[in-house]
Amino acid sequence: MQENNNTSRQPSPSLKERGVGGESIILRNIHKSFGSLEVLKGIDLDIAQGEVVSIVGPSGAGKTTLLQIIGTLDSADSGSVVIDGTDISTLGQKALARFRNQHIGFVFQFHQLLPEFTALENVMIPALIAGRSQGEARKRAQELLAFMGLSDRATHKPAELSGGEKQRVAVARALVNKPAVVLADEPSGSLDSANKAELHALFFRLRDEMGQTFVIVTHDEELAKTTDRTIQMKDGKTLPPDDPTPLPLPGGGE
Repeated sequence: MQENNNTSRQPSPSLKERGVGGESIILRNIHKSFGSLEVLKGIDLDIAQGEVVSIVGPSGAGKTTLLQIIGTLDSADSGSVVIDGTDISTLGQKALARFRNQHIGFVFQFHQLLPEFTALENVMIPALIAGRSQGEARKRAQELLAFMGLSDRATHKPAELSGGEKQRVAVARALVNKPAVVLADEPSGSLDSANKAELHALFFRLRDEMGQTFVIVTHDEELAKTTDRTIQMKDGKTLPPDDPTPLPLPGGGE
C-alpha cells in the first residue's frame, strides 16, 4: 500500500494498536470509459480497515467516478472490486442494493436529508430499509446522534438545523448500519471554517473510537494533509507516492 509522507499524524502505529488485520477495500485493474473517453485506466488500490484515506487530483482525474465504483453506484468495465470480503461482481441487482445498504455509508457535499423527516427519522431510514425493527433503528439512531452531540436536535427537521448540524446528521445516517466503509464526496465543501474543522475532527474520532474506514474525495488541502494516506489521481491513474507532482487541491471539482 502507498504511504503518506505527511508528518501531522502517525497512522501506522494507531492502526496496529487497534488490531487492524485486513483490507476493507481491494481494487484491481479498474477500467472505466464513457463512450470513447477512458476515465479510469487500470486502478489498483488497497484500503485497510480503520484508515482515513483522501483522494485528490484535478478536475477530470477520475476521483468521483472511482468513488462511485467503490460505492457500487456505477460498475467498472473491467477489473475487480472487493469490499468487506465480498467480490461485488458476483452480486445480482437486488443483492447489490442490499449489500450497499448494509456495508457502505455515504456522505455528500450537501446533506441530502429528507426535509419532511426529523433528524432522528432521517438517521433511522437506512436501518429500516435494512429490515431492522423500529425500536432497534431508533435506539441506534439515538446513540449516534448523542455521539454527534445532537441529542437535543433529534426532533428537529433539517430546515431547523445549522449547516454543520445537518452534515453531522448525514454522517450519523451513513453510520447507522455499521458499514465497512464510509465514502465522502467533498463532505465539508459547503461548510464554514469552524464547522469544517469540527467535521474533520469527527472523522478521526470515529476512526479512533469505532475503527471506521473513510474514503474521502476532497479539494481541501488541510483535510488531505491530516488523513492517514493521500491518493493522488491524474488522467485516470493513481500516482506513485513519491511522485513529485504537487497536490492540485484548491478549486474545481470532478
